[in-house]
Amino acid sequence: MEAKLIKTEADYNRTLARIDELFDAKPGDKNYDEAELLMVLVELYEQEHYKIDAPDPIEAIKFRMEQLNMKRVDLAKYFGTRGRVSEILNRQRKLTLEMIRKLHKEFGIPAESLLA
Repeated sequence: MEAKLIKTEADYNRTLARIDELFDAKPGDKNYDEAELLMVLVELYEQEHYKIDAPDPIEAIKFRMEQLNMKRVDLAKYFGTRGRVSEILNRQRKLTLEMIRKLHKEFGIPAESLLA
């Protein structure tokens, strides 16, 4: 298959099928190089046509809390008070820049997710 930019959904599907044919190629093999190039082309196409939006900030916080087995009260030291935690998680108050910094630094939540 000749490598070229993917411009249509048909091109995209053909490229995916070709990658599937080359799936077992080993590094150093000519087919491996072709598969690697095709995967880059697919990634470029997907970035333009299948964008994934950043998660909702509150949902990102809740998800991270769940991962860390945290309770709402555990956020009080980052938000100020338990009441403020409740307001934030119930969407009655917006996150401040300082809260976003703390959440990003302490919990590794991507800043772009918290800024949405």
